[in-house]
Amino acid sequence: MARVRTGIRVLGVVLAGVLGVSLTACSATGGKRAEDARKAAAAAAEGRAAVNTPRWTIAMVTHSGDGDTFWDIVQQGARQAAAKDNINFLYAHSDEGQQQAQLVDSYVDKRVDGLIVTLAKPDALKASVARAVAAGIPVITVNSGSEQSKAFGALTHIGQDETVAGEAVGDELDRRGHKKALCVLHEQGNVGHEQRCAGVAETFDGTLQNLYVDGTNMPDVQASIEAKLQADKAIDAVVTLGAPFADAAVQAKRTAGSAAEIDTFDLNAKVVTALRDGTLGFAVDQQPYLQGYEAVDLLWLHRYNADVLGGGRPVLTGPQILTRKDAATLAPYTERGTR
Repeated sequence: MARVRTGIRVLGVVLAGVLGVSLTACSATGGKRAEDARKAAAAAAEGRAAVNTPRWTIAMVTHSGDGDTFWDIVQQGARQAAAKDNINFLYAHSDEGQQQAQLVDSYVDKRVDGLIVTLAKPDALKASVARAVAAGIPVITVNSGSEQSKAFGALTHIGQDETVAGEAVGDELDRRGHKKALCVLHEQGNVGHEQRCAGVAETFDGTLQNLYVDGTNMPDVQASIEAKLQADKAIDAVVTLGAPFADAAVQAKRTAGSAAEIDTFDLNAKVVTALRDGTLGFAVDQQPYLQGYEAVDLLWLHRYNADVLGGGRPVLTGPQILTRKDAATLAPYTERGTR
């Protein structure tokens, strides 16, 4: 009996020792992981790489014209993600479809490790995107082209559904009691802009008119809106499709002596100020910072771990209707250029 008890005591000591070693090992591993996570978070906050993966090169080619502040915000997000992910980030743009395609081709020739492309003019980009995919370069589309993205061979699309965003605007115009609205399109041939206005028309119970303007000439934009408001006093709402054009619409309203409410797609610091003081009724945010950030981050994840967020379905970043009550919260972010 004594032998049995002695054996049990010995076995208990051995098990305790094994368990102690095991727990020590787990504790050490957990501590290392926690410390690694802390260092990574600190590096990301300071704009340093938070990973030790190779320095891959990712290029973004957009349909932006010169001076469009929306794309400055997209780039802010992309560059922040690039710093975190040890990515060499390249950017080029053209509002001419064929030139945008040539820029894509130039990055394919350079054998970049990933491409981010907008498809505002999809027919012009189709062959170039197919060439990138055939070369084994993963492509993510952002902002415009959600309907063509998968067919063109892209991994996924990041942005808002433009038709859904337009429908949200139509609903908001109805909620505010408007009867006749003007939708201002500032870029000829941009399918996303057409989809926005078509979406507004789909849900707006009132009458909607489209007005095409030259977005590269802001005085012309203001003059065109002013002329329309002077000619038709029944127009009680103007919807612009980009933040820089909202201010031109506000000026046109003033000079035309119109009582129309001015609303807009997209944000910048001026838009938030105008929401706060009541100059603008509402804005539609599609979170451009998030579009740039997620595009770079998802390409890094795909290179590192073969991940595809959403199973290839579009990753939506909007729409979100923002009004005067949201302005105070948004102000610090628009001032630093991330909303």
